[in-house]
Amino acid sequence: MGGAQRVDRQGRATEELHPGMAGGAREVLTLQLGHFAGFVGAHWWNQQDAALGPNTDAQESPGELCPDVLFRTGRTLHGQETYTPRLILMDLKGSLNSLREEGGLYRDKQVDAAIAWQGKLTTHKEEVHPKNPYLQDLLSVEGVLSSDGVWRVKPIPNGKGPPPVNTAMAPKSLIPPEGSIRVWSDFLRVDLHPRSICMIHKYNHDGEAGRLEAFGQGESILKEPRYLEELEDRLHFYVEECDYLQGFQILCDLHDGFSGVGAKTAELLQDEYSGRGIITWGLLPGPYNLREPQKNIYRLLNTAFGLVHLTTYSSFICPLSLGGNLGLRPKPPVSFPYLHYNATLPFHCSAILATALDTVTVPYRLHSSPVSMVHLADMLSVSGKKVVTAEAIIPFPLVPGKSLPDILLQLEEASPWTSLSACGDLSGTRCFAQSVVLRGIDRASHTSQLVSGTPLPSALHACTTGEEVLAQYLQQQQPRVISSSHLLLTPCRVAPPYPHFFSTSFSQQGAIVEGSPRGTVVKNIPVFGALRSSASLCQSLGGLAEELSKLDLRRWASFMDAGVEQDDMEELLHDLRSLAHCYQEGDGFPH
Repeated sequence: MGGAQRVDRQGRATEELHPGMAGGAREVLTLQLGHFAGFVGAHWWNQQDAALGPNTDAQESPGELCPDVLFRTGRTLHGQETYTPRLILMDLKGSLNSLREEGGLYRDKQVDAAIAWQGKLTTHKEEVHPKNPYLQDLLSVEGVLSSDGVWRVKPIPNGKGPPPVNTAMAPKSLIPPEGSIRVWSDFLRVDLHPRSICMIHKYNHDGEAGRLEAFGQGESILKEPRYLEELEDRLHFYVEECDYLQGFQILCDLHDGFSGVGAKTAELLQDEYSGRGIITWGLLPGPYNLREPQKNIYRLLNTAFGLVHLTTYSSFICPLSLGGNLGLRPKPPVSFPYLHYNATLPFHCSAILATALDTVTVPYRLHSSPVSMVHLADMLSVSGKKVVTAEAIIPFPLVPGKSLPDILLQLEEASPWTSLSACGDLSGTRCFAQSVVLRGIDRASHTSQLVSGTPLPSALHACTTGEEVLAQYLQQQQPRVISSSHLLLTPCRVAPPYPHFFSTSFSQQGAIVEGSPRGTVVKNIPVFGALRSSASLCQSLGGLAEELSKLDLRRWASFMDAGVEQDDMEELLHDLRSLAHCYQEGDGFPH
């Protein structure tokens, strides 16, 4: 049976609708706003794409996650079936490098123009950026780059996902050289739909002039009819084909003017799609340069305005950063025991944050018994606590021969969690509610393997299922806290182009193995991730307000000139302090 055609504003057919679209999944539409959001998003989509393909170690995929939550099916007018991210992406002029704004999957704009216009056609050719040599090598190894240099979709073994990467042939060639990644499209290996990329041509990605620097500039973009209509068109395009849209996840840069774009976007979503979940991930790149005072003050102001406005319109917002804190006082970037990453490289920082996102978003992407975005938000944002923190153990220290109770018992003696929300050390701070996901643990390791009659080292060793072990561990760590936990067999996929920054003691499957061959490319890792409503936010948000109150705004008139009034500043400080007050530790528990 044939499908209907989808047309754009000019009445041109852009694709044939596949009759089986969406198929009962609880769909999520992703919005990526900003360049660092593009970096995190590129890793995120690469990981989703890798998870679609067959596992190269011959293990059957457990099928716990539903890819249709994030992807959509379609078919080009030439009959080619497609499976692309349900994604709207906004970035600035000059940020795409070799990636075409309309993508390379469906149709050529020149062909469409020739059909629409019967007169003489003159072509003005723009300078084309060559595709990143690293990505060309990777795609060539996979057989996706054809001999004529066109990136084509290869037939997929099981209907979805890429063919497996043959890392055994030349592992080093598949790892990007550190200096080769300039923009996120340099390592994105997923085809995007023509309606995904929305460029803001008013501002430049590179150079000193024409930058999107301030919150007010970002807000004003979506007050312009051309950009607002463009966003609304794309929203309607994706939303109308969904059977059960559970909500939106926004990946938004907080440090620059995209915080304003994010605030207006979230406001639009709340107005037009009330009742749907709106979960915002507020992104901040790595450490900042103390020798750039204006940039640092702008970063502070944008982060504060973005946090407050996005809190108003989102179900919850979670700041994500590997920096030590949200304010101006520099702290060293966070560390991970088994990762040797470079905090100055967006390619590295975004990979870690994408891995955390791929884990903490599991509840609303499950095949069976998913927790909807709205329910997840209701649990975490009790009593007005709409800012949450993220923490993770990346990778989770899985040791062959040791059971999950053994490993968790060892973790109790340390403080294994790394904060990913620039809120300092969270150990010992009170938690009001949490959603925890542990993934990549083989079923045979879920419970204790001690011989019957052996004295049990802990209560964890008496549990009869892995889920019971995890719940008992959380109860011991955070008594009387509202908790939701999920235990998955599915690991996190970290095949190239994911950076190779793991310590040398890891096997391909992410287990700690002393004496692993040098140059081993890690393909999968277990990850422990958590979203928490934490009392640490009282100090973090209060500290942000304190720093802002000391600013002499007359020195930063250019920020105010971009559309922010003195009254807005007073309201911001009030709202920040009110938010911080929500997280004060009292005698009673939240009601």
